Amino acid sequence: MVSGKVRGFFGIGILLVATLANAADLPTFKLEMKDGVLNPVRIEVPAGKKIKIEIHNVGKSAVEFESVQLRKEKVLAPGAESFVVIAPLSPGEYKFFDDFHTQAQGVIVAK
Repeated sequence: MVSGKVRGFFGIGILLVATLANAADLPTFKLEMKDGVLNPVRIEVPAGKKIKIEIHNVGKSAVEFESVQLRKEKVLAPGAESFVVIAPLSPGEYKFFDDFHTQAQGVIVAK
């Protein structure tokens, strides 16, 4: 007989695999963050489609991708990489910034 904890872990594992597989199929955009510098500062994405932004911290200090409008934040250690998945956006501009280096600001433009 399988315990409830094992079934719960199995279910979480299946959900994680499904989420990662789904994220792999999304339109993907790359963002480099380096000690207060964003590259690019403007990311144009298709409106009405779920997207993935791959974030690479190529600097020597921690960074935090944050967007109040999109309700997303992701902290990365130096040399780390990760991603955020963003729900379909209406046409418009959505600001993001590095919360650890607030002068580093960018915009996602949905067209």
